[in-house]
Amino acid sequence: MDNQHKINILIADDHQMMIDGIRNLLGKEGDFNIVEEANNGQVAYEKVAADPDNIHLVLTDISMPLLSGTELCRMIKSEFPNIQVLILSMYNNSSAVKEAVLAEADGYILKNSGKDELLNAIHRIANGGTYFSQDIIPLIYNQYHKEKIQNEQISHLTIREREILSLIVKEMTSEEISEKLFISKKTVDNHRQHILEKTGCKSTVGLVKFAIKYEIT
Repeated sequence: MDNQHKINILIADDHQMMIDGIRNLLGKEGDFNIVEEANNGQVAYEKVAADPDNIHLVLTDISMPLLSGTELCRMIKSEFPNIQVLILSMYNNSSAVKEAVLAEADGYILKNSGKDELLNAIHRIANGGTYFSQDIIPLIYNQYHKEKIQNEQISHLTIREREILSLIVKEMTSEEISEKLFISKKTVDNHRQHILEKTGCKSTVGLVKFAIKYEIT
């Protein structure tokens, strides 16, 4: 394959051994040019910004100094949307994957993936697709399902229940809430019980955490 049709790649990782290994692996294939490398996210971004037309794909670790892989991805996608980003990470957890998805990464594979999966991911992404490891897909689904349930919990709260929840967050007692809203303490207690049931919380502390998480203040 001539250079004009090769995939130009920037590798970003804070471990030089990892960069050397990927460079060696991809160098044996005929489809790739490793045009740049960087040991932290800031240098990677600067190299992309200096010549974005010369880079087709950024292969980045998620945990790096100065700029994380997800921060790097977010900046690239904002300023150079035609450049694809594949995150290669050791983190197999929902929070890391969620960050990558929110940063609009084109793919996410684990560092213990084999050569064939890495090559498949790069080719898939370079052809306009996306690629997430099979180990990652259940995490994405579970996170989506969890957020869907939580959003349903919020939507089930009435306007009055949200109002009372916001006052609970302000550490007001049932008596204080009843005086402020001109309703009986019994009515406040009934609302409080309904809020606990709808949110799945077991205590006032749980309600406070729930309200803060969903910015019901």
